Amino acid sequence: MLKNIDPLLSPDLLATLRAMGHGDEIALVDGNYPGLEHARRLVRLDGHGVIPVLDAILSVIPIDDFVPQAIFRATVKQHIEAIDPVHAEMIACCGRWEPAIAVTPLLGPEFYARVRAAHAIVQTSEPRLYGNIILRKGVVYPAQKA
Repeated sequence: MLKNIDPLLSPDLLATLRAMGHGDEIALVDGNYPGLEHARRLVRLDGHGVIPVLDAILSVIPIDDFVPQAIFRATVKQHIEAIDPVHAEMIACCGRWEPAIAVTPLLGPEFYARVRAAHAIVQTSEPRLYGNIILRKGVVYPAQKA
């Protein structure tokens, strides 16, 4: 255990997050997603839903503010504007940590291609369909000296 670190952040996940560089992406996927098939690196967080995992990850990594879009969510089939309850929870969670960055919906083929290219996939046990989100890591700015 570590102080001020969410216990959902396993040693493997912390190492993965730390190893990521600016612009690298990490995908958080639901329990039905073919994570092993699509992952370059797979971190399993069995027994946990996507929202608590998203919250824990956002507590330690910055999101890229050098690009116009840095957070992407799956869509319900071809309905790009449809927002399932899991998507509303994702948007709310991201808004608490990164209020200036919108969550962008991506249709299936574009979303899957982006997941396959991600630095890593975190496989959760989220039971809700389309409970998938991608985060693009940003930078930690140096502290300003007085």
